[in-house]
Formats: sequence, C-alpha cells, structure tokens
Amino acid sequence: MVFQSKVDPFFRNFILVAVLVIALASFFPLFVEGGTQLPVVLILSSTFLIVVCFILWTAFSVKYIFYSDYLLIKGGPFRSKILYENITKVTPSTDIFTGYRILSSRDALEIFNKTTVFGSVKISPKAKREFIAELRKRCPNATIQDC
Repeated sequence: MVFQSKVDPFFRNFILVAVLVIALASFFPLFVEGGTQLPVVLILSSTFLIVVCFILWTAFSVKYIFYSDYLLIKGGPFRSKILYENITKVTPSTDIFTGYRILSSRDALEIFNKTTVFGSVKISPKAKREFIAELRKRCPNATIQDC
C-alpha cells in the first residue's frame, strides 16, 4: 500500500523561496563584469538546474510504502526502512524544522521507533486517517494517537 505525502501551501512557498534564492546566488556572477562568457553561463546554468532538480525531486517525490514487515519512507534519494515491530509510538506533530523528517506539510505525524538514529521520523501522509488505520493493523503494540 502506497501513501503520497501531503503538500501544503506553506511548504510549496518555502521551496519557491529557496529556488529563488538559489537562482539569485547562481546567476549573480552573470551581472559582474566578464560573467557573460559562454563557459561561465553554461556552468552557472548547469549548477542551478542540477541543484533545483535535486531539491524538487527530494521535496515532491515523498511517499510512504507499507511492505509485509516494514514501512519504507522515500523522498528523492533518502530512504528509511522501519520494521513494524520497532515502532513504539505515533503522535501528531507540527514541528517540521527539527529532527529527522521526510515530509512536505506541517500537518505531520512523528513515528518513534527503536532503530532511527534520531529516535523518530516525521512524515506527512495525504490520507492521514487511512495511514494510521493501516499502521494500527501492522503495529498492534504501538501507542498511536488519533489526529
């Protein structure tokens, strides 16, 4: 079973501002004397495209996949595999700027487990109620708060 990540306007605007800042930083040398030479333009444009594509891929390809014995959390090149037996608690969270997180919304869940380095991972499934129901089926010993 696959759940997509919820994308809220705050997150979308945050990514837009980040891309604009990267664009300013990337193309600022073009306005400096000598910055209009073809190699410089190609290098700056390539760098900008690679960085922005990586950010967009990481931010907007987030999904959560239930397998038979573990939950796989994917966002771009980042992946977390959490065994159901290691999940101890699931709580609602609105703090998206701290801790380990693979999400794209402030309407998030924090999954506490025994294996993640930081002790928990924050996620934001679009269909939160269905996600929690599925998690309850697979993790009967975990403490799961309703959201």
